[in-house]
Amino acid sequence: MTAGFTAVRQPQARGIVQIHSTPAALCPHLEWALAGVLGAAPVVEWTTQPAEAGARRTELSWAGRAGTGAQLASKLAAFERVRFEVTEDAAAGSEGRRFCYTPTLGAFSAATGQHGDIVVGEDRLKHAMAQEAMGGEPLGQALERLLGVPWDVELDVFRYATEQAPVRWLHQVV
Repeated sequence: MTAGFTAVRQPQARGIVQIHSTPAALCPHLEWALAGVLGAAPVVEWTTQPAEAGARRTELSWAGRAGTGAQLASKLAAFERVRFEVTEDAAAGSEGRRFCYTPTLGAFSAATGQHGDIVVGEDRLKHAMAQEAMGGEPLGQALERLLGVPWDVELDVFRYATEQAPVRWLHQVV
């Protein structure tokens, strides 16, 4: 009788890459970087980014092994002049992740829950509270940083700066 081996399957993951702003000259290089991680050249349609003269933007879905989101974010961040977000949805056996990068703020990474909300671990919260107690960063400001608020504020300009973007009017009901 021969011993059988059970292959361990790597959890499959999927997500989205949103390149909000990049100089046009970097577009082919970013495509090569994405292809290097994904193992095949993605179909990328670049459009003009109205919020930055001469810049381009794109969005694409991806599928791969768990951890692919981190690899994509790492490759894109190496270009330093790119504003992007990469998400990796939670899958069986792995948590979701959100990665953001802007040239002014650098990199942001956070775990995400099943519905895409950011999950902040207990140790990070305790550290933020201890820092405030020792006269450091105020807790509210630390929580905003842990939730990625500064990245959202900077990226919002690039997320919605398009003629095709739908305008939603929100009204408060009294």
